[in-house]
Amino acid sequence: MGRFDGKVALVTGATRGIGQACAVRLAREGAYVGVNYRASGDPSETLRQIEAAGGRAFTVEADMRKPEQVIAMVHETARIGGRIDYLVSNAAINPLLKWDETTLDDYDAIQEINLRGTWVVCQETAKQMISEGHGGAIVCISSISAWVGAKEQVVYCGTKAGIWMLVKALSTVLGEHNIRINSVLPGAILTDMSGPLLIPGSEPRKYYESRIPLGRIGDPEEIAGPVAFLLSDDASYITSSELLVDGGFITNAE
Repeated sequence: MGRFDGKVALVTGATRGIGQACAVRLAREGAYVGVNYRASGDPSETLRQIEAAGGRAFTVEADMRKPEQVIAMVHETARIGGRIDYLVSNAAINPLLKWDETTLDDYDAIQEINLRGTWVVCQETAKQMISEGHGGAIVCISSISAWVGAKEQVVYCGTKAGIWMLVKALSTVLGEHNIRINSVLPGAILTDMSGPLLIPGSEPRKYYESRIPLGRIGDPEEIAGPVAFLLSDDASYITSSELLVDGGFITNAE
């Protein structure tokens, strides 16, 4: 028996990186997982990994920049799965941009996907959970960038700090419905999105590795484990919390 047998989970941005790892982990532990992707993405590798792990999944398409698609995705997840028990709000972009070269279009794209997209999917999923009457759990992927600034991620940092605070505020209204909501703040994790910053041998990679007490960059699976914990009944008395998963970087940063 898996921890999540009989449960239905929705994971946004699940075609790669942290989202993919979370989808596979939840499916491996028994959840029926809705794998979100957008039209330009390809969910086939996530589905392959889930099948290889002995899990079950289905795909739900939505562009996080388009609220109407996000809302429809939540309803489609509930229709296919029969319910929604868990949400992992992960979808995000992080273009590396100089602050004085960041355009309003850049700003809008980062805000719309990272922060507004998180708000819409959390609001609609919580409303769905409330209508079903069985409670649930939500984990939002924030970032260490909610707590520390980065020269080429100025707008991104703002959105991740917004997610962190949004989680705290939502916890005050969702608790009465037996819905828990928490955030995970990854540090330097090697994904497609972070790849340009963490090229092996590059100065940023050397810097991170030298400052992380564990001495290495993290893997997406090392975020999926904490996410699964926060969704599970093992975390039944945890809400509004932020879990920093950074190998100790923030305690040793200069």
